[in-house]
Amino acid sequence: MYQMVQYNVLVVDDEKEIRDAIEIYLKNEGITVLKAKDGIEALDILHQHEVHLIILDVMMPRLDGISATYKIREQKNIPIIILSAKSEDTDKILGLQVGADDYITKPFNPMELVARVKSQLRRYVSLGTFEGANKVIDLNGLTLDPVSKEVKAHGEIVKLTPIEYKIVELLMTNAGRVFSISEIYERVWKEPNYNAENTVAVHIRKIREKIEIDSKNPRFLKVVWGIGYKMEK
Repeated sequence: MYQMVQYNVLVVDDEKEIRDAIEIYLKNEGITVLKAKDGIEALDILHQHEVHLIILDVMMPRLDGISATYKIREQKNIPIIILSAKSEDTDKILGLQVGADDYITKPFNPMELVARVKSQLRRYVSLGTFEGANKVIDLNGLTLDPVSKEVKAHGEIVKLTPIEYKIVELLMTNAGRVFSISEIYERVWKEPNYNAENTVAVHIRKIREKIEIDSKNPRFLKVVWGIGYKMEK
């Protein structure tokens, strides 16, 4: 599939050996690789080239990965995979909080990284492909247009990352139904449950901050304690 369409992946890491190693594996999959050594150079490349996914190291000079993710999310919703040299959850959770879609910890298995890149690209190019998903869904103030991929809350367009969009799409398409954390993870990330609770919770919190007037007293995205989440009809 990936050889038939040309995708551009931006690899951002201050270590040349890591940039070059990732390039080798992605090129073997027919993916074009752009490379940057820090966040500032990455932002320049984004202005000059079409990029479909970014692999972004956390610890870098000039502009680190977390700050770069924040700046990228102000303009673009392309998938971002955080690459962290630390094993602590704090970097990963912080990355997800500012808009990253996934993370992988150094040292990493190259084939796992390739699999995650493919998974993110697959979701990115297939947003809104639920069967029969051609009608605008309106939940009394929250709307989703599967054709334009736009979500509006209280009449204003909401800027969602690809993962956030898929979560909202899943819950709005099945409004009133409760989804467990594991089911949300497996349906959206399309892989077995792995650290689902923290990952899903971070994304749910970010979605609420974007669609709710008061995220602490949500009107649309409700928690069903001990079970999971649902979108109110």
